Amino acid sequence: METLEGLLAENPVFKDLDAEALQAIAGCASNVRFDAGQLIFREGEDANRFYVLREGTVALEVFHLERGGVLLQELTAGDVLGWSWLVPPYKWRFDARCVTRVRAFALDGACLRGKCAQEPRLGYELLKRFAMLLETRLQATRKQLLETQSSYV
Repeated sequence: METLEGLLAENPVFKDLDAEALQAIAGCASNVRFDAGQLIFREGEDANRFYVLREGTVALEVFHLERGGVLLQELTAGDVLGWSWLVPPYKWRFDARCVTRVRAFALDGACLRGKCAQEPRLGYELLKRFAMLLETRLQATRKQLLETQSSYV
């Protein structure tokens, strides 16, 4: 049977972290499940968690007054959902809706922020890794916005 630390270590965001760091992260994790169509979080709500997707597809959306929900990106197994837990004021900046049934690890952001404050090396490692994740998501959003804009011209 695989350990939670081992499963997290397989994810690119946590790959190559030492055993102590993985144990600290795993101590803030729980298993969760969402049904197809279920909203995981909504823009503006408190961002107290993030998710490591194990199965299923999640749509990241922003609300547009004329078009309703606009798809920014779809995330699947292996992707990390959420970075707002790390950046004050800890509010979601988009909506996340399940396209299919989803199984994931939920990681408690307040728990991890506390551990990062106690162990700055862990905090620095997570900040670097989530900065890379954020950059990837921003590029995907940029691409989606350009494609959406060109289809309305």
